[in-house]
Amino acid sequence: MSRVPDDGPDRLDGEAGVSVLNKRRATLATTALALVAIGWGTVPPGQGNNPQLARQAPTHPATNPLAVTGPRLPDVEAPSAEALDSALRRGVDFLLLRQNRDGSWGSARNTKDLNIYAPVPGTHQGFRAATTSLCISSLIDSGDDRPEVAEAIDRGETWLRENLPQVRRATPDAIYNNWAHAYSLQALARLIRRHEGDPQRQEALRELMRGQLDRLTRYECVNGGWAYYDFDFGTQKPAGSTISFVTATVLTAFHEAQAVGLEIPERLVERAKASILRQRKPDFSYCYGEYLKYLPMHPVNQPGGSLGRSQACNLAMRLWGDTSVTDEIVETWLDRLIARNGWLDIGRKRPVPHESWFAVAGYFYYYGHYYAAMCVELLPPEKRPRYQDHLATILLALQEKDGSWWDYPLYDYHQQYGTAMAIMALVRCRHS
Repeated sequence: MSRVPDDGPDRLDGEAGVSVLNKRRATLATTALALVAIGWGTVPPGQGNNPQLARQAPTHPATNPLAVTGPRLPDVEAPSAEALDSALRRGVDFLLLRQNRDGSWGSARNTKDLNIYAPVPGTHQGFRAATTSLCISSLIDSGDDRPEVAEAIDRGETWLRENLPQVRRATPDAIYNNWAHAYSLQALARLIRRHEGDPQRQEALRELMRGQLDRLTRYECVNGGWAYYDFDFGTQKPAGSTISFVTATVLTAFHEAQAVGLEIPERLVERAKASILRQRKPDFSYCYGEYLKYLPMHPVNQPGGSLGRSQACNLAMRLWGDTSVTDEIVETWLDRLIARNGWLDIGRKRPVPHESWFAVAGYFYYYGHYYAAMCVELLPPEKRPRYQDHLATILLALQEKDGSWWDYPLYDYHQQYGTAMAIMALVRCRHS
């Protein structure tokens, strides 16, 4: 969360003040306003909030050769079921060990001298809620039936019920809370299924979900979709740049929440899809955010920079009916992620966001693999084992001695969210 797992900043230089990327953003915003003023804007004035615009948004043809060109991987030896089970148990044990006394996971403890912009206390309320939600989801997904796991899930649920309603954005420009709202919807959906046969408890959880949906409605960007910063305007309704993968994260959470009875407004979904389409390139790489759509060849927007984002964006668009995200495109981007994994891995554990090749930040690593594992589930059963085996081989090799996985030092949240995402990815690497 670029984030939890991606809540790091859009800073290419690591400075505490205005970053190089934010300066570019300001220039792009000024340019875009000027273009609109003279009639060259891509969205005519007054149409940004029109839900009909989403249905008219341009799509890229699936037959574009750039969309289905890339490495094709050979099979890899499948890790044993015992190796998978052992890694999952060690990951679960790590989360049990690191759960806070109050039932949450993560804290504001500083784990490095350099850290991201994080105004208190709102930032850490959002980070902790998002991390806790991910950990609950991973413990449920793990299928570990030990009593201590069930107890940890129950304690986490109690913390969410008591603390989620208080999560808001930290300041007008810091909207990290969107990660909490999205990932809590997924955790609550799993908890509802877990409490099958207890309709009163399920309804209480649905009411909590409605509150999170209300927050996401409030913090939706004026042109649709979601972000985690609004440096440009800082208005009550965020008016800054939509971020492609934040929007994809929310849409994926919406899909899971809808499956357990939460009514998702069509207008929210259509506007969000339109914002992602505005950032999608013909090869199905996705711009980091709308503020960079006029710099399509910026390193972060190239395929090497989009390896983690494309998995989440392809998944979200496919779940919500975008037929241009074909199986062939899903496979092409899974192949790219695996064959070019080094581009993401070079950024893994680097303390400064976006300092690596293709401006990749470390926090894209387990985020990208988590959503890649869900992309595998989109494919026909006979096509899944090859990708499951590759993803499992990658993740098993990266587990730390203490049983955790982590990719970017973020206060005291990174080991917890990294482990949660790795567990949820590995669970999906088991052959049916």
